[in-house]
Amino acid sequence: MSLKVEVVGLNLKTPVMNASGVLEWSPEAARRLIDAGAGAVVLKSATREPRRGYDWPRIVRAFGGYIIAVGIANPGALEVSRMIKGFKEASGGAPVIASAAGFSPEDFLEVANLLEDGGADAVELNMSCPHFKGGGIELGQDPQTVYSIVRDVSGSLKIPVIAKLGVADKLVDISVKALEAGAKALTLINTIKAMKIDVYTKKPVLSNKVGGLAGSAIHPVAVRAIYDVYRETRAEIIGAGGVRDWETAVEMILAGARAVQVGAALIDRGEAVITEIVRGLEKYVWIEGMKNIGELIGLAHKT
Repeated sequence: MSLKVEVVGLNLKTPVMNASGVLEWSPEAARRLIDAGAGAVVLKSATREPRRGYDWPRIVRAFGGYIIAVGIANPGALEVSRMIKGFKEASGGAPVIASAAGFSPEDFLEVANLLEDGGADAVELNMSCPHFKGGGIELGQDPQTVYSIVRDVSGSLKIPVIAKLGVADKLVDISVKALEAGAKALTLINTIKAMKIDVYTKKPVLSNKVGGLAGSAIHPVAVRAIYDVYRETRAEIIGAGGVRDWETAVEMILAGARAVQVGAALIDRGEAVITEIVRGLEKYVWIEGMKNIGELIGLAHKT
């Protein structure tokens, strides 16, 4: 019985990894994830120039999870590229997936090239952040813009490109365009645009007013998105959105995901949740009498 999977040509000892936004800019944080059982490490998104991010408060509890608006705070792509070596050493040979964000195809191209130069094993293009003004989901809702960004980046890089897409009316069409442009896999989904208002101050709680809803509340939406896209494309998919235990991870895999990312549950429970999910997956695969977890991928489409 094995949990090993291959995603975009990278070998993962387990199909569990962190979601981009929750990892600290610290190799030690990556080491803890790997020690807990993660099969890969995903860095926070980098932009061309350093970003301070939004003022506090940046995160607030909400029904079924959190609403988060950090503003893609990062030290800039050049500095992140210099930091990747430390993350790779800390990961002990597990893949390190960098994340690129920007306001234009030119931004994504420059950032992704810097991340490749730094030694990243793959680059995830963040075209789905719901609170990144001028970028994120504002770009990722348009199929042609997604096609242009992915085409330019995949045509320039030697490492695999992963398109991270969010909830959109034309998600299947957008996914098809990303794959046609050269994306080797899709990460589905990102957080969903949301807001919380303080009933006493009568104002939005977050400094940015709008943030992204993360956690259990969005899990059924993510499962549906993965199911729809896999049904039409049979693409390699990394599932994200409300994964909190082995059962929610298995749902995504049955819908078509090859691997899953954990975000809000890491905020709540730390790296222990990775270990719990991995052990649960091992037990489930064994009980189901399967030789490897790959036998589960997309099985919900065969029933």
